[in-house]
Parts: sequence; C-alpha cells; structure tokens
Amino acid sequence: MADLCLLLDGRRLKSQSIKKRQPLQRVLYEALRDAIAQGRLQAGAVLPSSRDLARDLAMARNGVIHAYEQLAAEGYVQPSRQGTVVAAFSAVAAGASRLHKGTDQVDANAVVSRRVRLCDRRRLPEDDLRPFMPGMPALDAFPLPTWQRLCDRALRQGSTLDLGYRHAVGEPELRQAIATYLRAARGVRCHADQVTVTDGTQHSMELCAHILADVGDTVWLEHPGYGGARTAFLQAGLNVVPVTVDADGIAPPDDWWQAKPPRMIYTTPSHQYPLGSVLTLPRRLHLIEQARQVGAWILEDDYDSEFRHDGPPLAAMQGQVDDAPVVYLGTFSKSMFPALRLGFIVWPQALAERAGGAVGELVRRGRPFEQRALAAFIDEGYFTRHLRKMRKLYAERQAALRDALTSQWPLPGQLLGGQAGMHLVLSLPTQGHDAVSDLVLASKAYELGLSPRPLAMYGTGGVSGFNGLVMGYANTPQARMDGAVRRLVTALHTLQAQR
Repeated sequence: MADLCLLLDGRRLKSQSIKKRQPLQRVLYEALRDAIAQGRLQAGAVLPSSRDLARDLAMARNGVIHAYEQLAAEGYVQPSRQGTVVAAFSAVAAGASRLHKGTDQVDANAVVSRRVRLCDRRRLPEDDLRPFMPGMPALDAFPLPTWQRLCDRALRQGSTLDLGYRHAVGEPELRQAIATYLRAARGVRCHADQVTVTDGTQHSMELCAHILADVGDTVWLEHPGYGGARTAFLQAGLNVVPVTVDADGIAPPDDWWQAKPPRMIYTTPSHQYPLGSVLTLPRRLHLIEQARQVGAWILEDDYDSEFRHDGPPLAAMQGQVDDAPVVYLGTFSKSMFPALRLGFIVWPQALAERAGGAVGELVRRGRPFEQRALAAFIDEGYFTRHLRKMRKLYAERQAALRDALTSQWPLPGQLLGGQAGMHLVLSLPTQGHDAVSDLVLASKAYELGLSPRPLAMYGTGGVSGFNGLVMGYANTPQARMDGAVRRLVTALHTLQAQR
C-alpha cells in the first residue's frame, strides 16, 4: 500500500484529469497500466481494495472499480482470493506496452514502409485559399444555395435502404448523368455501364494501378507532371519512367516502345499539367497506335478541360479512335469544389465488366445522397450553367493576372499555359544576375500569404532545368490580383537584397 501511495497521488491524478480533459477513472487506469508495464508494480503484487484506494485518492469507488475492471480485461491484473493481483507480464508484452509512452523516441522512418517514406504532405487547408494556389476553383462563385437544396432533396427522398454499403461503382443515377454529359460535351464514347464513380482522380489512379498493372510493370509519366500520379504509381510498386514534355505535349522517343515498353501511359493531353501544352492530334493518334501495338493502356486525365479560353473545349482522346486503349479519368474537384471528393473512370467497353468486378472487391462505396444530388445538378442544367459562368470568370481573372505581371514583374520570362485551365506558369531565369530559384521564391512568397507552387516540385525524375512558378488564378478575385502580385514582387526584392 505504501509503495502504491508513492506511485499515485490523488491531487496529481486530478490535475492530469483536468489537463487531459479525461475522466479521473481513465487517468487512474493509465497510471496503473504504465506502472505495471514499466515494472514499478511487480507481478504478484496485491493492489488495495477498491474501497481503500478510493478513500486514499479521494475519488468515487466506482471509478476505481472501473479502472480495475479495465486492467483485468486487458490482462494486466487478475482477481484472486487475496484481492486484485498484478499478472505475470512478459518482457515482450512490457516492451510493447512501453510504446504508450515511448513513441516520441521511436524513429518514425524505421517503422513505416519504404513506400510511405516517399509521402510527406503537410499543406494546411488554409493554404489552398491563398492567392495563386494552383487547382483551386472559385469557391466564392459556386452556387451553394442550389447545391444545398439538391442535397436536402436527396436526403428527404432517401430511405433506410440507403444507409448500407452502396453500389461499388457508384449510384446508377450519377453514372448515367456522367455518361450523358461526357458524350455531349467531351466527345467521349461511353455508356453508363462503363463509368465507375471514385473518390477523386487520386483514387482513380490507385484503382487503375491495381487493376491494370502488376508490381514491377512500367508506367510512363509526363515530366514535369502531376505529383499525385507519381505517388499513386510508386505506392502500387510500379516502375515510373519520366517522359519529358515539350510545346506539343508528351514526347516519348520512338525507340522507347521497344526498349522501355509501358504497361500504362499517364497523360493530360487537353491541358498538360503543369506546363499547359496541348497534345497535338498527330501525337495523339501516334500515341494511341503505339500503345495498341505494345498492349499498353493510356490514362487520359481530363482534369480541367472544361475551361478552354480560346475556343470550344477540345475533344477527348478517348473518343477520337474506335476502341482506343484509353481509360478516361475525370474529377469534379475543379469544376465543382474539392471537398466533394468525387471523380470517375470511364473504362473501355471490353474492360468495363471485369474492372467493375475488381472495383467491387477493392471498394466499399457509400455517400449515396451526395451522388444523387450531383446527378440532379448535372441533369437539371446547373452544372452546364456553372461551367459557362466559370469559363467567363476564369478568363477575366487570367487577364487580370497577366496585366498585373506585365506592369509589375521585373524579371524576364514567359507565361505558359494560357489557352485553358485555372493556372499559368511564370518562367524564372536560371542564369545571370537575375537568376532565382523557384523553390526559394515560393517559400518567401508563402511567408507573405501567397501559395504559388515551384515548378521544380512537379519533377517526376526526368531532365532538370524547369524553373518557374505555377500560379493559380481561379481562386483570386480580380480586385485582389494587383495586391497579390505586389506581394510576390516584394518577396523577390527581399531575396535579391539578401544576396
């Protein structure tokens, strides 16, 4: 009893209870558990009766009983004729239990997989709302009241049958709405049975990597390109081969088709991410034909093609050739809002049934009400009207960014990617007195409340030399554009003054 009094102090336990915002009985349980696991209470020691310990600690007896029962359930103590006795506790179990308090001393990289060591994303949600954040749509212009009304209606029309696991490939209403829209607006050749609803493009790529490729297979990836694609393919154990992009899009050397034959080819043909080039028709047709010959699948990521600023949106690659070996990927994160977390895959007809069966094994689908609300948003014309409004708005915001950079930016450089989308790339000098690192400039801009992304972070392992800022304009109102560019210039001048 005296030994236990040295380990437990009623006032200290109550102070910890307040600090941790936990019930006193939980704090008592943790203190006894740690004392046993660390050997301060030896096996065979008899704990005080619940009545005596409650009196000594000035707490309710029921709290002590609860702590003893929890310890007994986990094997730390066991009841006997003598009372509550500390159980024999092996060194292995004690070592594992010490992780409760010793995780701060563990080398995190030593206990996670090599694949996960590649992942380290620490961006905060607030960063996405700063000026120049690429890929962030104009949330201030989204018709939220309409969306809320459609969600409310979907919920009112639902039943308890909707509360279980849902269709793995997505709600039928949404699959049909997506197929109808894509046929009319993007020239995609598809029916509803080819559509799989996903949790966004990242999830789509993970599914494609698991369904279409085996560990060790080769995937060609644009360089520079979308980092999320590289992560998805590396996590699936694929061999990522970067293919450098030029002004006409992805350009794999002819001899690679035999020397480095791909199982999958990831491309953003309508608006290359991040450089903004458009894959020319001859290259599209050549890519399709070569992929067909080597048995490769082309993953066409059509992430923001709805926002074309110099004419109607280009037709999707998927619909340009009969039975093309193209898996078409789309997302509503750019056209609607990122928190919706809905995207889709359009499988080739010959693959649709088999892929659907695989998805059924890999995915447990839910969220039927949001999917039905989105189907209604598309079917009732709100989606098309919203896109039309956003095309006009984004063209105006891009023009405002161009004007602000023209009047204020002091360095030589080019603006790339203006034909479509939601961002521009501002190239930066790499040599001479004006040379500046995009990584350093982006970091300094972040300190001033901006979120441009350095072009260097979009490297996928190919040739170096890309230096610039990827600057989103969709989420920045025109009235704030001059001030945002002024802060970017201030960041540049600060770096120049530190040389």
